[in-house]
Amino acid sequence: MAKAYKLQSPPGPKPWPVIGNLHILNLKRPYQTMLELSKKYGSIYSIHMGPRKVVVLSGYETVKDALVKYGNQFEERSRVPIFERLFNGKGKPFEIKKVLNASVANVIVSVLFGKRFDYQDPQFLRLLTLIGENVKLIGSSRIVLFNMFPVLGFLLRSHKKVLRNRDEIFFFIRMTLLEHHQNLDKNDPRSFIDAFLLRQQEENDISADYFNEENLLALVSNLFAAGTETTATTLRWGVTLMMRYPEVQEKVHDEIVKVVGSAQPRIEHRTQMPYTDAVVHEIQRFADILPTSLPHETTTDVIFKNYYIPKGTEVIPLLTSVLQDPTQWETPDTFNPAHFLNSKGSFVKKEAFMPFSVGRRMCAGEPLAKMELFLFFASLMQKFTFLPPHGVSNLDLDLTPDPGFTIQPRPHKIRALLRASAL
Repeated sequence: MAKAYKLQSPPGPKPWPVIGNLHILNLKRPYQTMLELSKKYGSIYSIHMGPRKVVVLSGYETVKDALVKYGNQFEERSRVPIFERLFNGKGKPFEIKKVLNASVANVIVSVLFGKRFDYQDPQFLRLLTLIGENVKLIGSSRIVLFNMFPVLGFLLRSHKKVLRNRDEIFFFIRMTLLEHHQNLDKNDPRSFIDAFLLRQQEENDISADYFNEENLLALVSNLFAAGTETTATTLRWGVTLMMRYPEVQEKVHDEIVKVVGSAQPRIEHRTQMPYTDAVVHEIQRFADILPTSLPHETTTDVIFKNYYIPKGTEVIPLLTSVLQDPTQWETPDTFNPAHFLNSKGSFVKKEAFMPFSVGRRMCAGEPLAKMELFLFFASLMQKFTFLPPHGVSNLDLDLTPDPGFTIQPRPHKIRALLRASAL
């Protein structure tokens, strides 16, 4: 069958020997190159990331079909070299990144470790620094090159720094595991780690393939990083966009005050605050923090939209092409909460809203992330007015993203003025 469909492989730019299509790839923002290529070659095409042929899926219909209708065939996790190595598999202007990261991190920390850190705890701050460095490095052009040409790792040393950071994070987790082992109470599990250790004891006589320490280290560090960075980055985009669009910020605040007053916003308030909910969704759509998603791999030979894709092919669901698909969004390049509102001002769901991806490999933390984003954002908007520093106009705020593994807003000094209703 493979030979019969060989001529129907997805089209794409002609690769050069060894380097593939490296000469046309924007290494800092590869998703931009991929978007441009989709305009020329269509919604499914091939690109050579170094010597490796990769299939890119672009646009809402194609990405949805692949990850939902053909979920079984596209469900495997692609083998990305850096991830393989990483897991062995007050009114005064300030930068909000540190405090937001710490606040969000403590949510996932309480789930994983059964405790919370003080925001000034040096060990906690060190862990957040290590995670931040790795997220930045993994999205760098050097790591993109390393993933294409792992054999050149001795020249591209950035991955060494990523692994050193990983080892320091793993050391902290190992020390935490020792504490949990010593205080483990099967009648009172306090955290995800406790639950894992108890299951490990149950499975000990059967199999250690899954419930072993190495898997736990990788799992906890993965959840810690993912549960911190993506949500905190989205909230930073939210604050930046509210400074850029003060009229939106005021409408959000007015709705919150009308619905909950000075009480603490709760998740059940979300259905009563359609405008706030729409703004949170539009922040996620516009921020587009993971434009290429995480790469998939085909589990079998598959014929998709009349193209033959062999088993083991890396596949990139280009989520940015979905979140900016002009057939799905009225003003895809503009921050516009009306994308999620009908003519009566009620919130409307959009199938093309998939920042967490879709299908079998969609983000496992989506429900928690959605709750965190709404509650953090509503609480911030209820209590503070966010403004640029004195002398800086909201129109002067630079919305150009700061690329990394996640697409972050550029660092901004902000003023957070406590609202009278919060005094």
